[in-house]
Amino acid sequence: MADGERFIRLEQLHDFRIAITWDETRPPIVGDEPPPLGTGEGPNPSQLLLAAVASCMTDSLFFALRKFALDASPLSTEARAEVGRNAEGRQRVLALDIRLALGRLPEDEAKLTRALAQFEQFCTVGQSVAQGIATRVTVRAPDGRVLHGAAE
Repeated sequence: MADGERFIRLEQLHDFRIAITWDETRPPIVGDEPPPLGTGEGPNPSQLLLAAVASCMTDSLFFALRKFALDASPLSTEARAEVGRNAEGRQRVLALDIRLALGRLPEDEAKLTRALAQFEQFCTVGQSVAQGIATRVTVRAPDGRVLHGAAE
């Protein structure tokens, strides 16, 4: 990704429902809060944050694998956010858990080890968010073995 400014526009549609435009040639994403505040017609801000970090980590893993000419596709990712109260009693995202899985295990174990050792550093969003929110990242083989990160 090139350096520079990024831009999105948000417009309130109704109550907590918003249209998120990132490209004028495409339809907007609709975000919403769950009931009782909103109607849950789209992802809420915590889910959008989680999606941003998980998507960036997935892209970064794909980039690192491709850099070493490794094919582990299709990659899949599940992500969870722990939401709770901070010391002041305000609701906050306290921790993120990003779980990536390889679709197939590349044969070159040495290259895979190198790719796994560096992919997190390629993730612009994940590394930025991790400065303020505890973020755990794991990568599993197709058989469920943990290849990167701490086992639960």
